[in-house]
Amino acid sequence: MFDLATELAALTETWSPRIVGRVNDQDVKVARLHGHFAWHDRANEDELFPVVSGKLEIRFEDRPSVMLRAGQFAVVPRGVRHNPIAREPVEIVLVEPVTTAHTGDVVVLGLTRSADEQLARDEGGMMTSAH
Repeated sequence: MFDLATELAALTETWSPRIVGRVNDQDVKVARLHGHFAWHDRANEDELFPVVSGKLEIRFEDRPSVMLRAGQFAVVPRGVRHNPIAREPVEIVLVEPVTTAHTGDVVVLGLTRSADEQLARDEGGMMTSAH
């Protein structure tokens, strides 16, 4: 069992998802967002943005932006370039294939996190998620 409020409260960085569980071949991640991310797309999978708290804008190159509030979500289809923007702190829960690249088609120095870097760990460095 996982407590989302506890997992979200443990986050210390923005735009740095933590893997807190796995369902089949899907990672369950929590993240805190604030500020601008990077324009990117995911060539091989859709992206789900369920908002737990705050307001998240998702800008698109080829369509109008969407504004999401707590309890709302959007699905960004594979191959669609987008840029999430959080003008205030936002908390989200992501469910993504284990092969999903954090920043999609781009690598952003100081921002992109590998799957290993996203694993939730305790203070002693032990993995705490259900892997």
